[in-house]
Amino acid sequence: MTDPLPPDAPAPPAPFHRRSAAVADRLPALREALARWLATLHLTLERREDIVLAGYEAMANSAEHAYPDGEAGPIDVRAEALPGRLTVTVTDYGTWRPPVATNGLRGRGLLLIDNLADHCAQVHRDDGTTVTMTWLTG
Repeated sequence: MTDPLPPDAPAPPAPFHRRSAAVADRLPALREALARWLATLHLTLERREDIVLAGYEAMANSAEHAYPDGEAGPIDVRAEALPGRLTVTVTDYGTWRPPVATNGLRGRGLLLIDNLADHCAQVHRDDGTTVTMTWLTG
């Protein structure tokens, strides 16, 4: 459900959507495209940087963990700004693998996302994973 806009409110910007192969060398371009889209919104620089970092971490998780043996499966990155909130979703179509124990230098991506976003949810399906991150903006 979409919140109704007051009659004098400006229209929200067009939603952001990019699809790419979920491989490490493609992610910087996705991150930069998201950052350019966010720059058109009335958000503080700190808030935009939090959103880009969390989104990039979700993209990196998909690239590293979703597809076996380095296959280049797809990743969708979507963002939508509505009155009072901004939502970014990162969806892959691979296989969820639960986090494994690490030496403490890695394995903190989901924790980072949780701390940067106001709300975060993960949905693991047979056909992939979606991470939805929401920031309150009003």
